[in-house]
Parts: sequence; structure tokens; C-alpha cells
Amino acid sequence: QVQLVESGGGSVQAGGSLRLSCIASGSFFGINPMGWYRQVPGKERELVADMSSGGRRNYADSVKGRFAISRDNAKNTVYLQMNNLKPEDTAVYYCKAVVITNPPKFPEIDYWGQGSQVTVSS
Repeated sequence: QVQLVESGGGSVQAGGSLRLSCIASGSFFGINPMGWYRQVPGKERELVADMSSGGRRNYADSVKGRFAISRDNAKNTVYLQMNNLKPEDTAVYYCKAVVITNPPKFPEIDYWGQGSQVTVSS
């Protein structure tokens, strides 16, 4: 069983910063990719940023230049540094990991964190 545990959400004023962390635990072969999505009520969950195990990063246009994703493969952890936050960044942020499970078939399974509320006030 694989578990993703998030931390770091909260409330901040516009222009402020927050850092989200997500740790994957359990029995698996590897993780690729690992990243962050967000969702507001009435809308679909959207990609914020993700990162491959090889270091390739992918960002939503709305967060480019403000958010930075990083990961520590040895610790199975992904981070999202959010700077210059705007009210429209308010959402529940979810960590996602595409987990490569164990042999012999190594199936890939999506796992999600519990969600972290980020609220940005104007």
C-alpha cells in the first residue's frame, strides 16, 4: 500500500509565499512523475506542476515564474514553493504520484494525497 502525506498549506495575503511538501511511503519500485494539482469548487482538478524522476519540470502557464517544483528522489518527496501568491491561487492542492509498483509486472498506479487548502486573501 502506498500513502501520500501532504503538509504546508495555509492562509496568506496576496504577494506572500507558501511551501507544500508531499512524502510517499510504502512498498514500490519507483515514482515517475510526481507533482501537484489544484481544485476549486465547481471546477475540474487542474495540473499546477509536475516533475519527472529525471528532473524534467512542467508548469501551468498561470504559475510560471511564481511557483517552483522540486523533488528529492531518495526521500520520495516533492515540494512546491509558491511565491507571489494571488487570490486566484486559492484552491485545494493535491499531490499526485505515478507509482511504479513491484515486479514482475511493474504496473503504474496513480496515487493522490489528502489535499491541502491554500487560501490567498487580497
